Amino acid sequence: MSPRLIAALLAAVLAVFGLATPAVAAPVQTLTWTANNSTTEYASAPTGALPGETTIVFENSEATGNTTGMSHTLTFDTSTPGYNHDVSLNVLANPFDPTNGRHEAVVTLTPGKYRYFCAIPGHTAMVGEFVVSGGGGDTTPPTVTASVTGEKDPSGSYLGSATVTLSATDAGSGVASVEYQLDGGTWTTYAGPVVVSTVGAHMLHHRATDVAGNTSAEGMAHFTVVARPGDTTPPAVTASITGSQDPSGNYVDVATARITATDAGSGVASVEYQLDGGAWTAYTAPVAVTAAGMHMLHYRATDVAGNVSPEGMAHFTVVKSDTTAPVVSAAVAGNQDGSGNYVGKAVVTVTASDAGSGVASVEYRVDGGAWTAYTAPVPVAVVGAHTVEFRASDVAGNTSGVGSVAFTVVAGGDTTAPTVSVQVTGRQDGGWNYVGQATVTLTAADAESGVDFIEYKVDSAVWTRYSAPVVVSALGAHTVRSRATDVAGNVSAEVAGAFTVVAAAPPPDACPSSDTRETVVIGGIDSQVENIDIGNGCTINDVIDENAEYVSHDRFVKHVKAVTQELVANGVLSTGDRNRIVTAAIESGIGGAPAGAGPDVKKRLKR
Repeated sequence: MSPRLIAALLAAVLAVFGLATPAVAAPVQTLTWTANNSTTEYASAPTGALPGETTIVFENSEATGNTTGMSHTLTFDTSTPGYNHDVSLNVLANPFDPTNGRHEAVVTLTPGKYRYFCAIPGHTAMVGEFVVSGGGGDTTPPTVTASVTGEKDPSGSYLGSATVTLSATDAGSGVASVEYQLDGGTWTTYAGPVVVSTVGAHMLHHRATDVAGNTSAEGMAHFTVVARPGDTTPPAVTASITGSQDPSGNYVDVATARITATDAGSGVASVEYQLDGGAWTAYTAPVAVTAAGMHMLHYRATDVAGNVSPEGMAHFTVVKSDTTAPVVSAAVAGNQDGSGNYVGKAVVTVTASDAGSGVASVEYRVDGGAWTAYTAPVPVAVVGAHTVEFRASDVAGNTSGVGSVAFTVVAGGDTTAPTVSVQVTGRQDGGWNYVGQATVTLTAADAESGVDFIEYKVDSAVWTRYSAPVVVSALGAHTVRSRATDVAGNVSAEVAGAFTVVAAAPPPDACPSSDTRETVVIGGIDSQVENIDIGNGCTINDVIDENAEYVSHDRFVKHVKAVTQELVANGVLSTGDRNRIVTAAIESGIGGAPAGAGPDVKKRLKR
């Protein structure tokens, strides 16, 4: 019997006898989000939770770092595929609202993944996700395996293409996602067998994550694709876009892309397309694009011999048959006196929504000035009466009527400007020049209304809001200017700091007799990776040191993996180049067969 049913039965029994009903059980957990002056990220957010009734706390206040009166929302995504959509939450918080920016809501979470974001225009980079585990105490990651199939030649290479199939199981909370990474590229969600037709050696890494958030160790499949003999000509591929168009050539509501490929040699093996920079997808039927906005379609084809066509491209725009203008509104926030005037400063937040084609832009103007794109709440600190007008346009070109808010700002009594100081730090040489870089730290103080913000500019650059120490690494003489503004609107005099950055002396050559071959070659196997200097006078061939003594081939391969991993961490090698070098080491046979290896392994190492 569930705890809720037991509680309900107990309440009924107590009511019969005239006794007090026990209190309802509190939610199982509390999850807290906070926001500050940033429009790109939340100040804090949870990454995991348990299923069940949960108290959501969203605080956007001066206590959490919001010193500008900026509004934010905490909104749960209810439409993007791959996430739970069973919680509808949209909380708007402002430091000056009736609850001083702190809001609570009770929701019920279920196992899976939730996505959240800020719905204020210009704040869309404030986004994140958290995982609700199955609640069963699952700490064991999934098991994931890979199988490679395709037609092989006598040496074991795949003719034309190889197909990699991944499978994952999890006996606890269940598999949530499977991902793969081909030749050091980006991690991609696995949705079906991966066809690799590019000629050459390949590495496909794979991993899986369960609902409880446990991620498996990375696995790897290693294989080589070679061209089929005879056909060396890639397919011809074209695309056409069709649909109803408006006078500007935009497609109304939907554009349909049709891709056609031909190959007179071995025949077409596959056709793929990529929409708006997404993942390459197998083309099996015309592609209908309904999302409003500009789109870019790339496409390519591969024949049975493994030849890949050059990428084609089609560019088009979809608009909605929308005749309804957006809905736009504004709210004024700030500290008010007894007459309703705003003391020192008022902050205007504009919000817009459009159920048709979607909001394209929001604009505002202050006291009849120029219309300006709205990206963040607008502070108004000039003493006097003000009118802020606003409007919005949607993707279909409909523009709302002009709305307005009127208010008055009065002086807060503070007429004294803040003080600001500049500190430059870093390693210096004998001439007091900064070696490699200099760090500029700004501080300001105001004994009355308090510091609102600090600004700086380096040399002839534009004034920029200061949020953290500024690192200057460009060589030469520099001047940093700074100024501060308090809450009452007083601006300090500019304070300047001058300094010079010089280059650091080059390190000594650690390998005076370097292996200077053009590419990294291991035991006669050419990896095709450039044999560059790693920064201390040594080349990649030097640190691989193929001529040293190794007790086994396994020991040599482990050595190569270790040194190349360090080069990747130091930014010398890409992951793809590292994989090619490791592949060459595996195929080289240096160090002999691993201890206890059978005849098949030794035969493979000799190839």
